[in-house]
Amino acid sequence: MAVHTTEAETHVRTMRLPVPMLIGELREILGARLVAYIGSVRETRAVREWAEGTRAPKGDTTERLRLAYLVAKDINDTDGPEITQAWFQGLNPLLGDISPARLLREGDIETDGRRIIAAKRYFVLEG
Repeated sequence: MAVHTTEAETHVRTMRLPVPMLIGELREILGARLVAYIGSVRETRAVREWAEGTRAPKGDTTERLRLAYLVAKDINDTDGPEITQAWFQGLNPLLGDISPARLLREGDIETDGRRIIAAKRYFVLEG
């Protein structure tokens, strides 16, 4: 596993990554199906096209995927992709027993985004 970076370093990296690279790295951590779910698309082909730069996410999808990457990167650095995927898909008591993936897909990016980051901090610090 990679050496854990600080949350601030992960944030800077997340904001600077071009969208295709961000989605490519997020796909490596979460898998194409979970990225497609968070990105509100039915086919993993869209995720591949986003990662290739031949198609761009619509609406606020890029913002949601950046938040997903920010969270996934921190968990992945300490626990690896299998645990990261499980965390994103599992019902989380800190999020009202809703999965982080669902909140990223359907929730309010401002209020639910803060809740997801807080839940990630708890998970990483308690681990």
